[in-house]
Amino acid sequence: MADTEKAEGVEQKKKKGGFRETVLLLALGVGIALVLQQFVVGSFYIPSESMENTLQINDRVFVNKLSGKPERGDIVVFKGWNGEDTIKRVIGVGGDQVVCCDSKRRITVNGTPLAESSYLYPDDYPSGDEFKVKVPPGKLWLMGDHRSASADSRSHMEAPGGGFIAEEAVVGKAVMRYWPLSRGLIFTRPETFDDVK
Repeated sequence: MADTEKAEGVEQKKKKGGFRETVLLLALGVGIALVLQQFVVGSFYIPSESMENTLQINDRVFVNKLSGKPERGDIVVFKGWNGEDTIKRVIGVGGDQVVCCDSKRRITVNGTPLAESSYLYPDDYPSGDEFKVKVPPGKLWLMGDHRSASADSRSHMEAPGGGFIAEEAVVGKAVMRYWPLSRGLIFTRPETFDDVK
């Protein structure tokens, strides 16, 4: 009888220990997920048409918050002109001269025309507005892929800051479109930016 009671007592302790362990592991998992989302990888919801067709309304992307310094061609999430999280493509970095447009209506960066057909919205112009800017050190010139529907650096040229965004305002680099699953895609830098010196 005593052996049976001991066995039941041991079994109850095991159950309590197993429950505590499960709760502890669950809490640890949630904690790790929160730290990763805060400092390493975040999710961003696409609220507008400004990055079509690369990103459509209601798409979701993963953002790498440890991606380092933004480069030309990267799609980045940043604290925008209105203070909200915004997503655009980096066209120019500090020291670049970005001009619209050359004789063939192409945007040029440091005199090199960009071949933007791989990401520009179909039948959209590279820009309806002409401009010529020199990007200050530590700043970025950003544009949406759906140029005629994007309030980007061009739209804020008259505002304080001249339309440029500080590199420090970048939350991270968009690395993957994960929703909807049928349109899942890992982003790569368009090759045209490799030609810019």
